[in-house]
Amino acid sequence: MTYEPLGHGADAVETLTFGRLRELNDGGTQRADFHVLAVVDAGHGSVTVDFAAHPLRQRTVVWVPPGAVHRWDDIADVTGHVVLFVTTAPVTRATREFVASPDRAAQWRVPDADWPFVDAARNHLLLEVSAAPGDPSLELREILLSALIARLRPPQGQEVAVNPTFRRFRSSVETNFREHHDAGYYARTLGYAPRTLSRAVQHATGRTAKAFIVERIVLEAKRLLAHDRLTAASCAARLGFPDASNFSVFFKQATGMRPGAWQATVSGT
Repeated sequence: MTYEPLGHGADAVETLTFGRLRELNDGGTQRADFHVLAVVDAGHGSVTVDFAAHPLRQRTVVWVPPGAVHRWDDIADVTGHVVLFVTTAPVTRATREFVASPDRAAQWRVPDADWPFVDAARNHLLLEVSAAPGDPSLELREILLSALIARLRPPQGQEVAVNPTFRRFRSSVETNFREHHDAGYYARTLGYAPRTLSRAVQHATGRTAKAFIVERIVLEAKRLLAHDRLTAASCAARLGFPDASNFSVFFKQATGMRPGAWQATVSGT
């Protein structure tokens, strides 16, 4: 899905209720080029984000980043709001950096002490979205979105936040993983000795640099297989493998299943 605001084309922030989401939801997977931020007031349900299920209950928050495959599994009695926004919408440096970072939980519960502030920030944004269109209202939406994000205090890995070597590596992998699968490439292009890079990645994630790259490729492969319904041959072409056979061997080594067999397990999701 591409970002197409319901109102005015320049809007970088849109909101909808869970009631409206139920009307739009077809039960299938979605993959958007914008952020989906949901704040649950009450009810019980679940959402699947990149093949991991997360419960929805009172005062929980769900954050789905651009590119992630997600599915609203059970939202029949869930109440609350969903905020849709593009990556550049936040206006403060801290919130822009946070939104751009992949190091963020998909779901968490807002502590009781923080809820009044979150609720007030959310309601102020909703009120502004309902205002008559005009240039000031667009800017205010972005300001109030930033306030809401700051109040939500999404969990973030502290070790990653203070590890510049890993941050550079992760950013480079995100840009180049479709073409470059070798940890040595990233060490060379970033100017680190392979051992230095490996230590930094291990310290930040508990995994080797190679394992981190493999995990990112597998995630994208699963997204393409589950949502785009691509064949192994098409995935191989998208992800820089010489042929379908090579990709299938890689995928089975990483997941224990051939691409087609794994795809069958998520058929219809």
